[in-house]
Amino acid sequence: MTSSPTLRKTPLADRHVKLGARMVDFGGWDMPLHFGSQIDEHHAVRQSAGMFDVSHMGVIDVRGKDARAFLRSVLANNVDKLQQPGKALYSCMLNPRGGILDDLLVYYFDDHRYRLVVNAATALQDLGWLEHQAQLQNDSVVLDLRRFGDTQTSEPALGIIAVQGPQARDRCEQALPGAHSVLDKLKPFHASFHTDTRFGEMLISRTGYTGEDGYELILSADALSGLWDQLLNAGVRPAGLGARDTLRLEAGMNLYGQDMNDTTSPLDCGLGWTVDLEASRNFIGKAALREQTQQTWLGGLVAMDRAGMFRPGQRVETPDGDGMVTSGSFSPTVGQSIALARLPSGVQPGSEAQVIIRGKPVRARIVRPPFVRNGKVLI
Repeated sequence: MTSSPTLRKTPLADRHVKLGARMVDFGGWDMPLHFGSQIDEHHAVRQSAGMFDVSHMGVIDVRGKDARAFLRSVLANNVDKLQQPGKALYSCMLNPRGGILDDLLVYYFDDHRYRLVVNAATALQDLGWLEHQAQLQNDSVVLDLRRFGDTQTSEPALGIIAVQGPQARDRCEQALPGAHSVLDKLKPFHASFHTDTRFGEMLISRTGYTGEDGYELILSADALSGLWDQLLNAGVRPAGLGARDTLRLEAGMNLYGQDMNDTTSPLDCGLGWTVDLEASRNFIGKAALREQTQQTWLGGLVAMDRAGMFRPGQRVETPDGDGMVTSGSFSPTVGQSIALARLPSGVQPGSEAQVIIRGKPVRARIVRPPFVRNGKVLI
């Protein structure tokens, strides 16, 4: 399938087209929706191993003598928790009103060197915001966006392949036999550098966005296609945006732009645990959050009737007031329509709600996400 020449492309775009992917416009990027069957790709990740091209996401390196102090001020979670090289932390970046500008991962290398992995659609905005805050605070930091097509420094552009599933470690070891010791010893939410004679230096991390174990391989964009081919040869199944969305929904993970945005407080979308209000440090948005009380919570919905599909924007009627579906789809693992929804704070898991689909109420059971973790249905 041919693609629009106006869309931005990752280093793997040609590989996707050769594999017969259905390519779609995803926030201005030419990305694979699926490679034939979204359902099969979803099950491959739950049962064996699948891989995603996530090179459209932004990698921002933060360097300089004030790097730690700077990140202490712009992130809601506390980078002081990061003491071991390679340790990762999930955090929100907030505006002064306490709204979420982005959710991101931050990796610690040393007190003067960090790496942020931010959402694709917000990467350029994030970089501009961070540069502006560094100027306001007069902090001595260097910010490098190392995404393919955006790199403006001497540092090489980077790409990312995420390998997820219960067989992710075995398949990665087949593709990268020299990385055996790194893959075996790496703890969740940690990363380690590895040098491969074929692909150069790569950062191997273990975070994930699917509810399964797996690794993110961050390396030079020039070497990305070769690694993709090696992973294919090792039996890792390519997967597209469709499966990535149903997998993260089953895992109960927020999607920026749907489940949260710059008007959403992290307290209202299940991300209060990523906000450190106890430490003495100040950060952008802290004062606003201290004045707020939680109004809603991000609950899960499971359809009790086969009468329609849950979709973002649908009204949810509960005895404690109305809520709204923020993400919804058919769950291949559960075998039923599921959703994340912003619900009134008084609504309890186990109670029943009605989702209004095309003007008609559909019964739903309220649960606490995640729906699926490590291949097992939890609800």
